Amino acid sequence: MAHLIRHKLTNKLTNAAHTVSHKSQAKVSGVFARLGFQAATDEEGLGFAECDDLDYDYRQGMQMDVLQGEDEGGHLEGEGGLEGDSHYQRDGTGPMPPSLKTAGSLDEDKPKITTWEAGWNVTNAIQGMFVLGLPYAILHGGYLGLFLIIFAAVVCCYTGKILIACLYEENEDGIKVRVRDSYVDIANACCAPRFPSVGGHVVNVAQIIELVMTCILYVVVSGNLMYNSFPGFPVSQKAWSVVATAALLPCAFLKNLKAVSKFSLLCTLAHFVINILVIAYCLSRAREWAWEKVKFYIDVKKFPISVGIIVFSYTSQIFLPSLEGNMQKPSEFHCMMEWTHIAACILKGLFALVAYLTWADATKEVITDNLPSTIRAVVNLFLVAKALLSYPLPFFAAVEVLEKSLFQDGGRALFPDCYGPGGQLKTWGLGLRVGLVVFTLLMAVFVPHFALLMGLTGSLTGAGLCFLLPSLFHLKLQWRNLLWHHVFFDVAIFVIGGICAVSGFIHSIEGLIEAFRYNLHD
Repeated sequence: MAHLIRHKLTNKLTNAAHTVSHKSQAKVSGVFARLGFQAATDEEGLGFAECDDLDYDYRQGMQMDVLQGEDEGGHLEGEGGLEGDSHYQRDGTGPMPPSLKTAGSLDEDKPKITTWEAGWNVTNAIQGMFVLGLPYAILHGGYLGLFLIIFAAVVCCYTGKILIACLYEENEDGIKVRVRDSYVDIANACCAPRFPSVGGHVVNVAQIIELVMTCILYVVVSGNLMYNSFPGFPVSQKAWSVVATAALLPCAFLKNLKAVSKFSLLCTLAHFVINILVIAYCLSRAREWAWEKVKFYIDVKKFPISVGIIVFSYTSQIFLPSLEGNMQKPSEFHCMMEWTHIAACILKGLFALVAYLTWADATKEVITDNLPSTIRAVVNLFLVAKALLSYPLPFFAAVEVLEKSLFQDGGRALFPDCYGPGGQLKTWGLGLRVGLVVFTLLMAVFVPHFALLMGLTGSLTGAGLCFLLPSLFHLKLQWRNLLWHHVFFDVAIFVIGGICAVSGFIHSIEGLIEAFRYNLHD
């Protein structure tokens, strides 16, 4: 009898432990360790690459050594094995796997990341290249713009935490276990049982918009930086954008990001050096700072765009579920989110303030354009190289999402598979990739306004993915466990996020329409 009781208790504890270490985390761990966490040293890399789409094990270009090792070692008990759960991972509509890992657990073989490494990736995601637009936000928002930099950090840190809370449910013993793996899974769970896949589609559409708009921003900023670096050249900003796009055409032939990821750490370090150089130059002119220019008034027409710029600079929620599942100590996730967002808030606020104080009303959309011509060209060339090397990350993630939806979604795909039996890319698959590169060029040519595009992206997808959806999902999935102040915070964030999204979107669209008309007549 004692032996039977001991056996049942052992089985119960094993079940709970294995449920927490869901097999999808093993795949994500391997891919992010070999791919994502190399590429993610670029500040937007992780935020742009959603694990559900990059971790597509039947894609020839993504079958890396770690996934092959997974197929060789470790088997799952129960029906379906690995394949039985892959559908659940991708769209969240399939059944949860009843199986448990055997003694040769996959998680034991996959490297996990430390809390410091996780913090490094979050820091790169929220303190990247797009902080160059923050001084322009202070130009139109004054002290309120500085307050919003702090407010956005607090809100995004909180929504990141509650988003992770939505991944867990309590079992019959009151122990929280991880039952979901991604943002898409959370969205689908909120829309179940009537519309089990609608939420995932909404999140995927928002992600595609953010990825494509980010690619456009890289082309725009490359053209802008080159044009302002060599003003004596008889080459327009549009022409420089075309040159940059020509250099990006090889992205259409990418099968994985191994080659690009090798440069990402160097690019990120170079970007931090550039930020330090800008701040050092501003400090050298501290006696000339125009404190009287920083006021409490706001530009009603342009300030909503500034809100979008600030929100966009903090977007990281889309990759947080994968990051938390890949940590050695998930219990330290909250602490990691707090110190990374505090650091980001301080550095962004200081960078935006000292840059605006230095140039005041002459502050440009990309702050490096205000630097003296003697050092502007060197700094801008580094930034152009960084932008071009960063472009493949969101581009590749967008291609993965589109290919999965249009060509590879089992029998539900609209078009036949774009990959042949040997993994070679077919004509229509290549056409999709080339068409996406050309589309980013056309948008950059007709709307070459960095601040407007950044504000639109932040208002449309940033506010939705960072403010609206996390608070809504938290209320829906965790309602029974919420205290009154959590309910208040969630409702307040949802309302504030909705107002910011609508106002920023309307003003950004108005500005884009004006810019588009101007460029048509130009």
